[in-house]
Parts: sequence; structure tokens; C-alpha cells
Amino acid sequence: MEHINDKKNFLNLSTAKDANQKAKNDEVKVSKMSVLSISSIPLVMTLGNSMLIPVLPSIEKKLTISSFQVSMIITVYSIVAILLIPVAGYLSDHIGRKKVIIPSLIIAAVGGGISGIAAWMLDNSYWVILIGRALQGVGAAGAFPIVLPLVGDMFKKEEEVSSTLGVIETANTFGKVLSPIIGAILAGFIWFIPFMSIPVFCLLSILLILAFVKVPANQKKPLPFKEFISHTKEVINKDKKWLYAIFFIGAIIMFILFAEMFYLSDILEKKYHIKNIKKGFFLAIPLGLLCLTSFITGRKIKQDQNLMRWITIIGIIAIIVGTIALNFTENIWFIVACLTISGIGIGASLPPLDALITEGIEKEERGTITSLYSSMRFIGVAAGPPCMALLLKHADQIQFYLLSGITMLSVLVAFFRLKLPPSSKA
Repeated sequence: MEHINDKKNFLNLSTAKDANQKAKNDEVKVSKMSVLSISSIPLVMTLGNSMLIPVLPSIEKKLTISSFQVSMIITVYSIVAILLIPVAGYLSDHIGRKKVIIPSLIIAAVGGGISGIAAWMLDNSYWVILIGRALQGVGAAGAFPIVLPLVGDMFKKEEEVSSTLGVIETANTFGKVLSPIIGAILAGFIWFIPFMSIPVFCLLSILLILAFVKVPANQKKPLPFKEFISHTKEVINKDKKWLYAIFFIGAIIMFILFAEMFYLSDILEKKYHIKNIKKGFFLAIPLGLLCLTSFITGRKIKQDQNLMRWITIIGIIAIIVGTIALNFTENIWFIVACLTISGIGIGASLPPLDALITEGIEKEERGTITSLYSSMRFIGVAAGPPCMALLLKHADQIQFYLLSGITMLSVLVAFFRLKLPPSSKA
């Protein structure tokens, strides 16, 4: 929340109490609106990407392209974001979080508009759609990744940071719950309307941020680029044992999530011929439990780093159980049940990772380090759909064993490496 400066010189005790009470009340009111406004950023960014997942088979048919090509509509967005997130984090540390977030949301809106207009107006629109999606990726790089350090800046207590990061991660996952339903409803009218809706969502988020979010004015001049690189290396080397673990686990979790959602979307349409709103509700079942778990976890972890570590480990084990079980049958309800178990594991794992990396890094370095973490998550998002498309084509009998094996590595990493030293507090 915005930090309210204490006024130390009062005429009398009664005035002091009144002033303190007023400040407290103002802070609570502003804080709620600030959290709501900040939460709109991951919600909008998730809608702008995950909303397309249930529409991918329709896009594939409309544009007469392959499954791999259509998966690139998700992947190109993430690849561009991966490359630019560290730059956005660097800028946000020095020129201000809002000065990066607002232009980024505008760029994301423009990218969505380009993709939508191309799909509407052009006969061979695939490559122009990819250009629009790449612009969206530019916007995404400076939006959601900056939320993590922004929350760390605005709160004084680590317990408040953890709780609010849980809300932020819940907004992110809630976006994933809404995405298939909204995407399916919009595409039910015209297949390219989901692209056109992105500028509208971005505009709403921009208005909320401008109206309600204020950040502490403690920004510094940017370091020269060489010094920035050198300083970042020093920070990472100092805490590399647990930082690399969080980077790796975050990437794997998002890889599994987007791979499995791509699989569910594909099998619903191609095997069971379930489309549009009905398909959206099927996709929303595991994502809804993911969202609920994320919210509960964010409220419970507080600032207990050991609890964060064990919740992460247990969550990843749940992902493995749900993923391995997908090998047994292609019954649609069994698949949804397995993905729900996996989703619960993902929802439990993400808030502790967010809290560990935000609370374990000094405020001056949060933007840069958390942006690197976001880049790793985007690598998972980028790799998930195309890898699943290739596995379904070339390794249809063993794809879930492969995914489970990869996830097992993250359990080992979490168990042996996910330990913050007692001094690692912001």
C-alpha cells in the first residue's frame, strides 16, 4: 500500500489519535483499491494470452495451418516477453514501476488490435497476427513482471507482501479460469473477436492504475548498462543456490500448465467434438481449482519460508500424480480429474515461489531479479504448447511420462536447493 508518513508534531494527544486514526482509515481504503488495480494487470495479461487457447483449433482451421504453427501464436508472445522482461525490470528499478507498466499496457493493446484487424481484413493473415502477438509480448514484458517488485515496494511487512502476492497470483489464475469461457463465448460470435477484446481489457487496467496506484518515490538514476550487468551478476551469484532453484521450478510449472491446457483443448475438440462455451467450461474446471488453491495458499504462507518450501514440494508432487495418471485412459472426465489434481498442485506452488523471491531480495534489486524469474516463467509458457503439439504427433504414448520426469527434477531441486539463508530478507 501507499506508505502514509507519520506526523510526529501534534498539538495534543487527542489530535494525534485523530490524525493517526484518519491516516489508518485512509490507508485501508486506498490499499484495497490499489490491490484491486494492481491485480487487474495479471488478470488482463492472462486473458490476452490464455483466452486464445480454446480458440486455437478454430484458428488452425480458419487459417489452414498446422497444430505447430497455431501453437506459435502463444509462443511468439512469450518469446518476445522473455527477451524484454529483464530490460523492463531494469527500467522499473530506476525510472519507476508505473512509468514502465502504463506504456507496456498501451503497447499490448496496440498488438491485440493489429492481430484482430489482420484476422478480420486480410486473407493471409497468419504472419501479421504473429507480428501483433509479438507486440503484445513487448507489452507483457513490462506489465505483469513488474507487479511483483511493485507489491514489495508498497508494503512494509513481509506478511502483507506474501498475502498480497497470493491475491496477485490468484488474479493471474482467475484470469486463466475466465479465459477459456470468455474466449469461447467471443469466438462463438466471430473467431477473431478475442484478439479485438484485448485493447478493451488493457484500457480498463490502465484507468485503474492511473486512478488508484501510487508508489513510494525512491527511484534512482539508471546505472550505466555495463554496471547494471555487473551488479546483476553479483546479486545472482550471492544467492544463486536458491535463485536458480526458483527460476527452474517456475519455468517447469508454467511449462506443464500450458502443455496440459493445450492437450485438453486439443482433445476436447478433435476427439470429443466439444466446442465453444461448453469447451470453455471444461477448461475452467481444473483452472478454477488452481485459482482457489492459489488464493488459499497466499493467505496461509504468511512469512514462513520453511512452510513455503514444503508447500512448493507437496504442490509439485501433486502435479506429478495428476500428470502420470493421464496415461491410463482418454475418458474425458478422468482427464479433467487428473488435470484438476495437477492444477491444485500448480496453484499451491506458485504463491510460495513469488513470495520467496520477492521477500528474499533487497528492494533496490527486486525489479531486476523478479523480472528474470518472470522470464523463466515465460519460457515455460512459450515451450508448453509447441512441445505438446510435437509430443502428440511423435510420442503419443509416452508424452505424460516425459512431462512427469521433467517435473520430478523440480521436486529434487525444491528439496535440495530451495533454502533461503536467514539473512535473505528484504
